[in-house]
Amino acid sequence: MADVSLHQSLSQHQTLAPQMRQSLEILQANTLELSQLLTQAMAVNPVLEDVTEKESFDEIVENERESEDDFDDWHETYQDDLRELSIMERRSKGVDHDAAERREHFYNSIVAPLTLQEHLMEQIGESGMPSGIRSDAEIVVGNLTDHGYLDGDLEDIAGKLQVPLDRLEDGLALVQSLDPPGVGARDLRECLLLQLDHLGLGNGLEAEIVDEHLDELARNHFPKIAKALHLSLERIAEVVEHIRALDPSPGSRFIAGGNPYIQPDVVISELGFGEYQASLTGSYLPRLRINDEYKDLLANTTGDRKTRNYLRDNIRDGRIIIKAIDQRQETILAIAREIIDRQSPFLEHGSRHLKPMTMNDIAEKIGVHPTTVSRAVAGKYIDTPHGLMEMRKFFATGYHTSDGKDVSNEGVREALQGLVSNEDNTKPLSDSKLEKLLKEQGIDVARRTVAKYREQLGILPSHLRKKY
Repeated sequence: MADVSLHQSLSQHQTLAPQMRQSLEILQANTLELSQLLTQAMAVNPVLEDVTEKESFDEIVENERESEDDFDDWHETYQDDLRELSIMERRSKGVDHDAAERREHFYNSIVAPLTLQEHLMEQIGESGMPSGIRSDAEIVVGNLTDHGYLDGDLEDIAGKLQVPLDRLEDGLALVQSLDPPGVGARDLRECLLLQLDHLGLGNGLEAEIVDEHLDELARNHFPKIAKALHLSLERIAEVVEHIRALDPSPGSRFIAGGNPYIQPDVVISELGFGEYQASLTGSYLPRLRINDEYKDLLANTTGDRKTRNYLRDNIRDGRIIIKAIDQRQETILAIAREIIDRQSPFLEHGSRHLKPMTMNDIAEKIGVHPTTVSRAVAGKYIDTPHGLMEMRKFFATGYHTSDGKDVSNEGVREALQGLVSNEDNTKPLSDSKLEKLLKEQGIDVARRTVAKYREQLGILPSHLRKKY
């Protein structure tokens, strides 16, 4: 019989405080999600109420600031740097564990269905990897599409946030090791290879076909694959069935269903004479405040400690939510105003004139951490004079044109899209020809970059675009 023994071990883990989790959820939520969060918050916290009289949200926040003398620990619950908050939390004295559990239950109860990003962040926190690699992996997670693919080049992301590329590569490797298999891939080929590796087939025939014959596989050219590999058609068909069982969209199961309608979070309006103004949407959102009756009840409750603690915790939680909303609105509006200042050529002339702009640039200007900017723009849309755009589209590296102007990656993609849209369908433009035409417009990009942007735009290769 095997010996049974007990062992104790001591380890440190970075824990996300419930208050910070709530604040991050509010910061990251778009307008529609925020409406749901606030409605649920009122349902579970009795001290919160929706303002019915004509009182502005700024007045609500100011009133709460004036009456928070007994709750001056707010500034210890909302910080941009998660490590700093974790250190402060460990140093705090006299923690009420029962109250902490109640708050944990409260915050968990108003969380929407688990997102891909949240699923990955939980695994990163439990990975046991050094904090530096975890932080870089979190940056990668913030740059994944809803389907689980890396949104853009790792080099571009490193440039946006001014993080060494080798560090992000380590972070990407950690993300690609997580569930669901295939997440963090840069293209379909890598996505399938990651899944095959997870299944122990990374060195098998399946991986060879995906790596070297993916185009033929997509066109069902099995005889061509069989001939290249010197195998029977039956054997190839058998292996292809294994490949087709893989998931080309590993993040899709985390995509929430429901109404796909997009509500912009910010509107940029033209005032005339080249002047623009940014304003937040969401006038229909619940405008929360703390019910005065509960404040009075707390002030007059002296004997019943349990009741006093219950009221105190709920009032504190309500103020955290109100101030997190205030912080969210201020951050998003500040970012939008910087977009106006830096992207006036786009506002005048369209996407072709987008300038390169990094999150680090904006973070330094408005006084927050770059990851705060990343969270604030995630999933948000902005209504511009040239249509609805993802806020994240404004953040991109770019190129210098031959006439000395800057053009963003988005501008290059738009120029490429314009060339393909106007081509002769009987003689479609090859990647080499597209490269030449872009250079004639002053945009000096390599042919492989043209091919990458063409794939991102969903444009087929020239031989598949040809019409007879």
